[in-house]
Amino acid sequence: MSAKIVTIANQKGGVGKTTTAINLAAALVGLRKKVLLIDSDPQGNASSGLGIAVKKREKNLYSLYSGVCDVSAAVFPSSVPGLDIIPATIDLVAAELELIDQNEREKSLSRILASLREQYDFIFIDCPPSLGLLTINALTAGTSVLIPVQSEYFAMEGLAQLVSTIRSVKRGFNPDLYIEGLLLTMFDKRNRLAHQVGEEIGRHFAPYMFKTLIPRNVKLSEAPSHGRSVHDYDARSAGAIAYRYVAEEFLRRQEGISG
Repeated sequence: MSAKIVTIANQKGGVGKTTTAINLAAALVGLRKKVLLIDSDPQGNASSGLGIAVKKREKNLYSLYSGVCDVSAAVFPSSVPGLDIIPATIDLVAAELELIDQNEREKSLSRILASLREQYDFIFIDCPPSLGLLTINALTAGTSVLIPVQSEYFAMEGLAQLVSTIRSVKRGFNPDLYIEGLLLTMFDKRNRLAHQVGEEIGRHFAPYMFKTLIPRNVKLSEAPSHGRSVHDYDARSAGAIAYRYVAEEFLRRQEGISG
C-alpha cells in the first residue's frame, strides 16, 4: 500500500477546502479506507474541526518542517475513529519564510510524508488560501489536486492562475501531478446564479467536474464548531449525504485510473 496524496487547493478563501478535506476524508474512513489529513493552513481550521484543541498541538506540521520531532510524533487520532491528522498552528506562517533559504524547498513536504505513505490508503492536504510555498509544497507532494469551487459569482476568478501554478509545478517538480477534479460547493439549487456558475465552469472544465454537488447546508457549517465531521454530527443531513456520494465517486475514479 502506498497512499495516494490528494492536495485540496484553491487560493480563494471560503470555497469549502477545509469542509471538503474533513468530510471527504471522514466519508472514506466510513468506506473502510485508512486516511491521514495534513492541515497545511496556519489557521488550523481542519485541526479544530476534527477536535484537536490548540493546546494539544505542541507537535504539528511546523515541527516537521523545522525538523524538531519525528514524523510519527506529530500524527494524532482525530475525533473520527480511523482518521489521523497532522495538525497546524499559527506557527506554520513562519515555515513560508524559513523554507525560502532551504535547498529543494519545494520538496520539503514530500520528504516529510515519505515514511507515512505505506500506512494509509489516502493522504489529504488542506492548503491555505494562497499560492505560497506551503501550497507549492503540497502540490509537489501530491499525486493529484482536488479543487473546491464555490457556486457563486467570481467562482472562475483565480482558477486560471491555479491551473497555471499546477502546470508550473508539473514542469518543475512533479511531472505526474494531475487534476483530480473540480467540486462545486455551497450550491443552492433555488439560485439561478448557482446554475449559471455551474454551467460556466462546466464549459471550461467539463472532464474534471464531479457529478455530485455540495449543497449549502447548515449542518456543514455547524459541525466544525463541535470538532466533528458532518457524518458524526448529523449523518442524515444533506451535507453528509453529498460528501458520501463524493467519496463513492472519488473511489470510482481511482478504479478508472488503476484500471
